Amino acid sequence: MSIYQITVEKANGEKVALEHYQGKVMLIVNTATKCIFTPQYSALQYLFGKYHDKGLEILDFPCNQFAKSTPGTPEEIEKFCAKNYGTTFDRFAKINVNGPDENLLYTYLKQKKGGLFRAGLKWNFTKFLVDRSGKVIKRYSPSVKPEKIEKDILPLL
Repeated sequence: MSIYQITVEKANGEKVALEHYQGKVMLIVNTATKCIFTPQYSALQYLFGKYHDKGLEILDFPCNQFAKSTPGTPEEIEKFCAKNYGTTFDRFAKINVNGPDENLLYTYLKQKKGGLFRAGLKWNFTKFLVDRSGKVIKRYSPSVKPEKIEKDILPLL
């Protein structure tokens, strides 16, 4: 199986095959609007603004599994992110990243770069870097700030 065979749901309910991002560098992040790491949205937007024209895509997957830190409807999440952080990258429907109802994308990502944490993500803002060919390059813990990932993104662009 390839990452490009996975279909996800955008915040508006539209189904999107990740094949749509083929040839792009993807930074896939499970996010939250009421979390200690929520300010990372600013740095994610900075990276997106700086490198989108060179092939970087940020894929935002809101997740309410950790301390119910992503309440609200898709519209409320979008409004919050746009107002507070000016985000313009693609946002998807709220998902589970662990457990029996976890999204297939996260099952795939954890299989490729699970390491010691294959059984599950520990918190929101875990990040996965995927190269232009769909290979999962690296997994970053929530405490790794997006600006620290820039050095790993550059060679992939």
